[in-house]
Amino acid sequence: MHITMCRSSVASSIGFAPVYYRLDRYGEHKRGEPISTMAPEERMKQTEGSHKVVTAAAAGGKMAVLHSPVGVRSIVTSLVAFFILASSVVFLLLDREAGLQEEPAIRAGGGGGDEECSWSRGRWVYDNVSRPLYDGLKCAFIFPEVACDKYGRKDVMYQHWRWQPHGHGCDLPRFDAMKLLEELRNKRLVFVGDSVNRNQWVSLVCMVEASIPDDRLKMRIFNGSLISFKALEYNATIDFYWSPLLVESNSDNPIIHRVEYRIIRADRIEKHASVWRDADVIVFNSYLWWRKQKDDMRMKVMYGSFEDGDAKLDEMEMADGFEIAIKKLTEWLAKNIDKNKTRIFFAGSSPTHSWASNWGGQDKNKCLNETEPISYRPGGGYKAATTDYSLMAMARSYFRRTLEPRGIRVQILNITELSDYRKDGHPTVFRRQFVPLTKEQIADPASYADCTHWCLPGVPDVWNEFLYGYLTQQSK
Repeated sequence: MHITMCRSSVASSIGFAPVYYRLDRYGEHKRGEPISTMAPEERMKQTEGSHKVVTAAAAGGKMAVLHSPVGVRSIVTSLVAFFILASSVVFLLLDREAGLQEEPAIRAGGGGGDEECSWSRGRWVYDNVSRPLYDGLKCAFIFPEVACDKYGRKDVMYQHWRWQPHGHGCDLPRFDAMKLLEELRNKRLVFVGDSVNRNQWVSLVCMVEASIPDDRLKMRIFNGSLISFKALEYNATIDFYWSPLLVESNSDNPIIHRVEYRIIRADRIEKHASVWRDADVIVFNSYLWWRKQKDDMRMKVMYGSFEDGDAKLDEMEMADGFEIAIKKLTEWLAKNIDKNKTRIFFAGSSPTHSWASNWGGQDKNKCLNETEPISYRPGGGYKAATTDYSLMAMARSYFRRTLEPRGIRVQILNITELSDYRKDGHPTVFRRQFVPLTKEQIADPASYADCTHWCLPGVPDVWNEFLYGYLTQQSK
């Protein structure tokens, strides 16, 4: 495991006390094993007056006991409180259920038939004729972390699976790079999120750049947290911006960060939002960094600043921190987005296949040497153990309550179930490492296999087929 000790200048610049970080590997952990200690960060004491925060989400399952004289009035009061609580629980369950049905029905056959279909429900079909959509070894813009065949993976079956939605005539639109570039002419598309969202950005760039044979007409620009691909002939820009927790955090440096120790700024998003403010299309993703690395893992939320002397650090559950970030994001979008210009997408959760026992394998191997998807299971399909559907439902609920009344639509890219099946699609040990793995490390996939990100060509190409379909076949 590579470890680099660095002083975080980014933390200082946004108001955090300087701390020293260990670079994390993939944001994964072994079941039942604690992660490394956090002694350097634990020296950063909370300021006097700091307190624990319990949000509505954290307190949803608890009823306060009110000490009052027993009598008719208290009984009636208790009954009323019970029915109010019961109604709230029912509403929450219905809201979460609705949050999983994000994808609008698409007319089969591209709109000509009466049958409706959902792209997100289907099965993987082996197709070595039309897949892959591009040659990863020839993509000049591919990142070595996801170029699995270049770094030793011999089986390439993972490149030849096509997603087939259920229903007669229910097909994903055939990807046409020139049509997408025409749609993006004089426009800017920005992916905002973590390394999984960067994975999707690399996929789309490779899908597009193959159609631009003249190298003089395409370019890539690195600028800290922002990476830009430009198709010069179309004046089209496809960007990725690193913002893993959406709001400002101690993880805003794309190189120097730690997945397992997280602090967010509850009231700060403008530094990030200023980057995507003028975008015509925004694709958000933020789930990986809200997953627990161990059962008792919590995070900290910072209010105020050290500079102003009013800093408070509140410790809370990861899900409560996610709610704070989503709330801040939706508030910003509601106030600043031009609904007549900008289209907004939010990608569903991408699964991690770290525990092979979930599909009948051995946990010590994680997803190493898997060569085929998990078999389709009628009546609901396979669900990866790491996927937290409640977070997706929470995000959808905020979009519905805060943005839809203002006419701002957030389209969910419902990629979770189709990705759940693809235990075979991850880099494992076949990727460029900061320090190359030894033979002993390669023989220890439980510690060193990356079962979070995706080999390219591969699964994220289908996510982008969804995006392509929405951009080219549906109006705002």
